[in-house]
This record gives sequence, structure tokens and C-alpha cells, in this order.
Amino acid sequence: MPGYKSKTAKEGIVLQQQRRRDPYEVLGVDRNSTDQEIKKAYRKLALKYHPDKNGNDAEAADLFKEATFSYNILSDPDKRRKYDAAGFECVELEGQEMELDLSSLGTVSTVLAAIFRKLGVRIKTMVSATVLEEALNGLVTVYPLSLGQPLLRKVEKQSAHFYSVIITEEEARGGVVCRVHSTDKSKFKLLYFDQEPNLGLSLALQEECSKVRKITFAGMFFLGFPVYRMDHNHDLLLAAQDPESAFFKKLDGFHPCEMTQLKAGIHYFAVYGDNFFKSTTYTIEALSAATFTQEKEGLRSVEAQIIAKRAQLSKFETEYKEVLQQFSEMTSRYTQEILIIDELLKQRNNIHASYTVAPQMKHSRTMENTSKEAEYLSTLEKKMSHDRLKKQRWYHWNIEKGKSCSVN
Repeated sequence: MPGYKSKTAKEGIVLQQQRRRDPYEVLGVDRNSTDQEIKKAYRKLALKYHPDKNGNDAEAADLFKEATFSYNILSDPDKRRKYDAAGFECVELEGQEMELDLSSLGTVSTVLAAIFRKLGVRIKTMVSATVLEEALNGLVTVYPLSLGQPLLRKVEKQSAHFYSVIITEEEARGGVVCRVHSTDKSKFKLLYFDQEPNLGLSLALQEECSKVRKITFAGMFFLGFPVYRMDHNHDLLLAAQDPESAFFKKLDGFHPCEMTQLKAGIHYFAVYGDNFFKSTTYTIEALSAATFTQEKEGLRSVEAQIIAKRAQLSKFETEYKEVLQQFSEMTSRYTQEILIIDELLKQRNNIHASYTVAPQMKHSRTMENTSKEAEYLSTLEKKMSHDRLKKQRWYHWNIEKGKSCSVN
């Protein structure tokens, strides 16, 4: 039976949950860690235990899966809150979303993943371990990107282009924006890297592209005040299962960005080609936000309204469900009242019909008698018509015969 689990199966799941290590312990972070600290810890473990680096090492593969599983819980605010409240039992294990490194998949697996994504299945991809390792070891080519000078380029699938942006003290105070768009609606990631003491680059921030009108777009905004990012994939699965619940959780994917301001100096960005099979054509630009005073105030204002609306939605959801429950109860009562009233009127009619001394005839019997009577009358009419026609013929025959005799 679908959805049914035997007692043994349930006990097995509980035992599996008990054997799982605490996600915070797995990633080596404490419970008060920020999203950025959690991401950084996961990236280091993923790079260390990635299958590309460890071949057929089963232990490394298990550690990689464990790190990914832990990150999928702690990177989702809703799942993290549920886990903190009641452990693994409150986390939907069957619905865990795994990140895929497309560069490590075979051709068949990549084709299947592409088909699933085309059908609307959420497939979250991760930056290739090869790209991250090369960046960490300082083996990548870095191109200079000047403020206010867009570049149009093409990056191959599961590869990255790296850029350095030099920012002055004045530009840092005024704010900096880095944005990428693709007119052919290719998928890509916008990445930000910290420079390590060995001059290598470690991934610090990652922004998925999203479809905006007829382009795909991703941007990072360092404006000196809290700026929010929207996880557009947050409620896709829920929307397919329950559109009403998806509406009330629509703003749950609205989270503050980890960094609000850049310091003066050199900063490193990268564009990662996230298509399954083809290269990505894109335009990247870095801008000084000093002259965008009106836009900054507008962004601050509208995001404050969104945060307020998120709180209102939570309250409205409670009120909506209460009214919906009342409506459901009223609808059910309405149906019951109709049945009760119809039954009472039927009983009343039956009582009215019982006030008589004449034998009551069954409807079916009456119909049968009426049908037989109609059949008898029809037969009788046909017989009389036949007799009448017969007499007319006899009469005309005798007349003709009389005329014939008189002539002779």
C-alpha cells in the first residue's frame, strides 16, 4: 500500500536517524554559526572528500555524502529551525535535495539530470571540485574588470572565468554592485572568492542565476546596509503539491546576504557555466553605486516592506486557515440541512397521501393497466375500421351489380 511503512521499516528509519551525526558536528561549526560560516565549512569538506580527488575511496565517499546531507539541512532556514527544535524526526529525509557536481557525472547521468530539470524537477548543482581546487591552489587565470566597463564573454560548461576588481576607499563607502546577465537564458553562477594567505582563492559567496523577463540574471550588492537575496527555487516543489501553502511560504526564501560591504582593495569574482551541455554567453559588469542614491533608497524601502509583508503573511495564514475551516464546516452543514429538509417534506407528503379509504394502486401497476387499455382501444379501432371498409366494398359491389342488370 503506498505510503505505508511496516513497524520494522519504521524502526529501521529511527535507528538510521540515531546513527546520524549532528550536522553541526559534521561541518565543524557551532549552533550560532552564520550562513556564510556554514557554507565555508561545507565547501572545504566537499573539496577534501570529493569523489574526483579520492577515486574509489568508499570512506571518503561516505564523508562527502554526510557533509552534503548536513549542509542541506543547515543551509535551509526552515529545515535548520526544525532540526534545532526536534532533531532529525522533524526533517523530511525523503525530500532532501542533493547538490550535483555535473563535471563528475557520466554522459547518461547528465542526460537524465537534464531531462528531469526540463520536467520541472529541482536539481541543485554545485561548482566543480576541479575549479575550486585550482582556485585554492592559485592555478586560475584572473582577468581585470574595471568599474563601469562591461565585458561580453563565453564560458564553457562546468568551467569558470575569474575576475579581479580594484576598489578605492571612496568607492567602498559608496557601495559596489557586481552583476551578470545572459541574453540566451543560459544557466550560470556568480561567485565571490576570498584570498587565502597562500594567494589561493576560496569560495565565500555564491549566487544562482534566475530568469528575469527574457534573460537570466544574478547580482551581488554591497551597499553598506542589509540587502536580501531571494531563493527562487525555495517553493517550486511545494507549489506543485499545494499551491495555497506555497503562497504563504513564498517569502520564506527571502534571506539577508552574508556581506553588506566590501573593503578597499582587490576583490575576486567568477562566472561559472552551469549549463548541462552547452557553453554560456554572458555579460559581466562591476559598478560603483555612489551615484545610485535614489535606487539604493528605493531598494532599502521595498525590501523593508517585503520583510513586513512576510510577517503579515504568517498572521494572515492563521486567519485564512481558520476561516477556511469554518467555510468547510458551513458547507458540510449546508449539505446535511438539505438532506434533512428533503426527508421531512417527503415524510409529510406520505402522511398527506395516507388520508384516504380508497385502495392505493402502485404506480407501476397503474402504468401497466393504462398501457394495456391503450393497446386494447387501438386494436378495437383497427377492427372497426376494417369492418367499415369491408361493408363499403360490399355496398359498392352491389351497386355496380344492380347497374349491370338494368342495362341488360
